[in-house]
Amino acid sequence: MTHRRRRGLVATALGTGLLIAGVAGAAPASAAAPAVSCTSAKAALATKLKKDITAAIANRTGTIAVGLYDRSTKTTCTLRSTTRYDSASTVKVTVLATLLWDAKKHNRYLTTTEQSLTKAMITKSDNDATTRLWKQLGLTKIKGFLSAAGMTQTTPGANGYWGLTQIDVHDEQKLLALVTAKNTVLSDNSRAYILKLMGQVISSQRWGTPYGAPSGVAVHVKNGWLQRATHGWRVHSLGTFTGGGHDYQMTVLTQDNSTMSYGINTIQAVAKVVHKDLAAS
Repeated sequence: MTHRRRRGLVATALGTGLLIAGVAGAAPASAAAPAVSCTSAKAALATKLKKDITAAIANRTGTIAVGLYDRSTKTTCTLRSTTRYDSASTVKVTVLATLLWDAKKHNRYLTTTEQSLTKAMITKSDNDATTRLWKQLGLTKIKGFLSAAGMTQTTPGANGYWGLTQIDVHDEQKLLALVTAKNTVLSDNSRAYILKLMGQVISSQRWGTPYGAPSGVAVHVKNGWLQRATHGWRVHSLGTFTGGGHDYQMTVLTQDNSTMSYGINTIQAVAKVVHKDLAAS
């Protein structure tokens, strides 16, 4: 296999979960896992979330990172917030935010082509559309947005491998905060556009953090999935939720999963208890 052919295979696999030849089995989970930490204006809610998230992942193998913030109750939960992961397709939200941030700086609207590409990138997780936008923006603009957003622990993937961007829960939660509340980095129109597309993700890709969300709660999601020779499957989910007296955002990043489905089930076990506990608070 030529280097070019190999590179194309890996690039295609980013974010789609296509098999890469020679993939090894998932590594066992670390014995000394860090603990879930929660704080809240409602002390009982923090205690319950810590207990329930811990229980949800107690029997799950893999390396799991969790971030939760609910503006309504000033509730924050974290687990492995600074552990870095290959982004897979979750980076597509950052690509869209960068494009909108840059357009705002130049006082212009997105072109018809850019609108088409961004819709495909977010709602269908289209990789070709992402590659085109990544190349159009270039690393200088992407790094510029990351700096403006305070996402200091995020490192863009090199050589066009956007799915190998290094992310952590801390920075993804910063990004979701920018998308969901007024700020100087993203305009109100930009934020509305991002949320609109995340709300239109096709049904087959609406797994993960939306699982168990109460009816009547507005759901916006972007997921990522990627299998590599080390650390098995990376399976991630970013979600924002409004309604029922709450306004919250959740990031769950996982790797060392034996299958994509296993990773999805781990994320959904966390999401289910988070939605349930917040709805009851």
